[in-house]
Amino acid sequence: MMLQIKLKGMLILLHTSSLVCLTQSAAEDSVLSDVLLSTPGLARKYGYSVEEHTVQTEDGYLLTHFRIPHGRTNSTTEGKGPVILQHGQLCASDFWILNGQEKSLGFILADAGYDVWLTNIRGNRHSRKHVTLPINSAQFWNFSWHEMGMYDMPATIDYILATTGENRLSYISHSMGANMLLVMASMRPDYNDKLSVGFFLAPPVYLKNPKHPLLHVILPISGLIGRVLTSLGIWELFPYSNKTARIVRTLCPEGALTHQFCVLAYYTVYGEDSPQLNKTLLPVYIPHLLSGVSTKTLLHYSQLIKSGRFQQFDYGTKKNIEYYGQPSPPDYDVKKMTTPISLYYGEGDPFVNPEGVKYLSELLPHLVSINRAPPPKFNHNDPVFAIEAKQIVFDPILNVMKMY
Repeated sequence: MMLQIKLKGMLILLHTSSLVCLTQSAAEDSVLSDVLLSTPGLARKYGYSVEEHTVQTEDGYLLTHFRIPHGRTNSTTEGKGPVILQHGQLCASDFWILNGQEKSLGFILADAGYDVWLTNIRGNRHSRKHVTLPINSAQFWNFSWHEMGMYDMPATIDYILATTGENRLSYISHSMGANMLLVMASMRPDYNDKLSVGFFLAPPVYLKNPKHPLLHVILPISGLIGRVLTSLGIWELFPYSNKTARIVRTLCPEGALTHQFCVLAYYTVYGEDSPQLNKTLLPVYIPHLLSGVSTKTLLHYSQLIKSGRFQQFDYGTKKNIEYYGQPSPPDYDVKKMTTPISLYYGEGDPFVNPEGVKYLSELLPHLVSINRAPPPKFNHNDPVFAIEAKQIVFDPILNVMKMY
């Protein structure tokens, strides 16, 4: 007791250590062990076969994708064909299998007989190589979701179809994955013929007037922030860190004194205090939601919010004329997206407002459905992470996929 009173720093360390031990004893295998696992480790832990595939893009990036070729109980697919699960910005392929065996879309699709491909964008924790460019160069990070749609997705689709011998595949995306596919459809519309059906969960395409309070602070100075970061040689933000994951594993489990701080931080970023959040899994979610993003990707999004338009990157009048032959960046022609598309969104999403989703739905030539999640506080990540995501989102998706 006297030692604790005199050495307050030691008291804090001892208390934290004891707290972690208590938390780990309650949930070591079911939750906390997932914090440090990436896609292959998570898949194997829950009893699924997993393959690693490397895809080279036209502009030299090496993408690492993971394939779950079949479910736990069957050794082959049931002929339902391949499906891409494309994560959004800041994330990686792990995003689709963080809810465990029964409630993760990646596992549910595999058990339903689909050939599941968990794909990764250039620059995230799994795809940090180029045939010539070093990762610490400005040239490596000179991309946004435009290049992901122009090069990453076409190369990925071609590789999957060549590997599986199929003619078409299904596509399910969260957040930025919608931008990528719409860029591809606009710039390379022939790829529509290689898609059977697509699903956009929380699509951030037409973004005028989002309600996130932080955006109202950052947007007016986003150009200045971009210039400062570039001058400092900071081309990547929020990269994955094993050290951060270990800190989160200590601070964020239920029962920890700092757990509520982690909950508030999550809500601050992703939306209102949704009752759909499984707080037990929060220490798993947070480090996996930080897998790296290029500064240019975020600047491209700030441009969309300011303009309210879905358009190519704005380099400024002089460079726009050089690149595009006109003073302002051209809009993407969303009407070239002829693949059947279903949209899903929530009223509690601080980035994607319902008006923007409805406007997108009116432009799509082959809209299958537009679906608002019934919970009033359904936030940006709830279409994938929500406690009731299977009933609200996943089951309807599987029902639509049966028709294509």
